[in-house]
Amino acid sequence: MTVATPGPGFRPRTAFAMSREAAAAVLDPETLDALAAICDLAPPPVLDDLTTPAARAVLTDVDLLVTGWGCPPLDPDVLEAAPRLRAVVHTAGSVRHHITEACWERGIEVSSAAAANALPVAEYTLAMILITGKNILERARDYRATRTRDAWLRTPRTVGNHRRTVGILSASLIGRRVIELLRPHDIDVLLYDPYVTDADAAELGVERVELDELFARGDTVSVHTPLLPETRRLVGRRLIEAMRPGAVLINTARGAIIDQDALTDAVVAGRVRAVLDVTDPEVLPPGHPLWDCDNVVITPHLAGSQGNEWRRLADLAVAETARWASGAGFLHPVRRERLGFQA
Repeated sequence: MTVATPGPGFRPRTAFAMSREAAAAVLDPETLDALAAICDLAPPPVLDDLTTPAARAVLTDVDLLVTGWGCPPLDPDVLEAAPRLRAVVHTAGSVRHHITEACWERGIEVSSAAAANALPVAEYTLAMILITGKNILERARDYRATRTRDAWLRTPRTVGNHRRTVGILSASLIGRRVIELLRPHDIDVLLYDPYVTDADAAELGVERVELDELFARGDTVSVHTPLLPETRRLVGRRLIEAMRPGAVLINTARGAIIDQDALTDAVVAGRVRAVLDVTDPEVLPPGHPLWDCDNVVITPHLAGSQGNEWRRLADLAVAETARWASGAGFLHPVRRERLGFQA
């Protein structure tokens, strides 16, 4: 079998593998036109089941797969049906659900839009840090109930964002972007990440601390670590109980990183506040106490790319496809050796 090499004039045979809903969200007509200018696109429909005869016929001559949410695993059987497949461009963040060991063993190159998806998550986090620092949600609720302005000159000095201390758990792509967004504000930033050195922390402009200190000193602690075996329930009862009275715990990572029972006890008792874009399970049972806590904000896993933000993912996928086809390689590669540290 003769296989062309990426370089000037190379047009990779390309197919889409993701759920129909993901394709409708991310692959707008303009994106499809941009990809068609670079690639020879397999005809629709998008591949959401890679075991069917129709899918296997498409995979036979595919050089590159553009994947997204709902992509089935690219296991050995799939790869056997796709002998020419050499690259995967993922239009979302984590590739854990579909890139298998068989992909790495073949040497398939993988790109992810994790860097693009990190931006809205960081923006959500910044917004929640500033909103909770000013106690805006609670004060708006009270204002609606009383229709009377509070005694604002008696506002406690614990309210406000001047010299507030924010702890960042993990210098991930999102964690680093949050740190960057916090720079214009008068906020002291702490960081816990066992893989970050003092020199790295100085370059980021943060104070590197141990995990216990992060929770003991932070007025707000924001969780950005990936869910790995060693991070499951990492934020346990001891850390939560060490938080300052009225401190805020923000989680936009994965629900299972936090001991949810311990957090529930703390917020029900009124000791801490929480902003949870993820829970464990997702969605919480209807009768779970967290639903009824006035000091908890629960959002439906919306911090990541949604609506017009999907275009950022699509644009990155187009750019990565163009780079790979030209022979320049990916700008946002996923490295096999880094999977143990990534979402």
